[in-house]
Amino acid sequence: MGNCLAKNQHDNHSTDEHIEFAGANVHLITTRESWDQKLSEANRKDQIVVANFSATWCGPCKMIAPFYKELSEKYPSLMFLMVDVDELTDLSTSWDIKATPTFFFIRDGQQLDKLVGANKPELQKKITAITDSVVQSDN
Repeated sequence: MGNCLAKNQHDNHSTDEHIEFAGANVHLITTRESWDQKLSEANRKDQIVVANFSATWCGPCKMIAPFYKELSEKYPSLMFLMVDVDELTDLSTSWDIKATPTFFFIRDGQQLDKLVGANKPELQKKITAITDSVVQSDN
């Protein structure tokens, strides 16, 4: 399992760096307002949010990004978000991000689960468990 310790020393940002991270059904969050808007939208639609806090300089983040995009296509009932910890340091701090990537599973604004590190099998397992629990609670 790989992860990078969060650090705030990378100032050479460009939106081009995000192209590999976003896409498919992954929404790139670049402002606190867009974060709040997406969480509100998910609440209205009764969707579970999978939020990936990552960094463009983080090797494990780059490694898991294509898999995260695949999951977003495989599970369209979930809302997949991508947050750059360097761009949204206040948001990252409020979620107590200590390493990247960190994945949060959120429903109604509340954390259901969390995964730290680029662990594909564990990420798949948590998403499967959450979607299974939603299906069961809907029946």
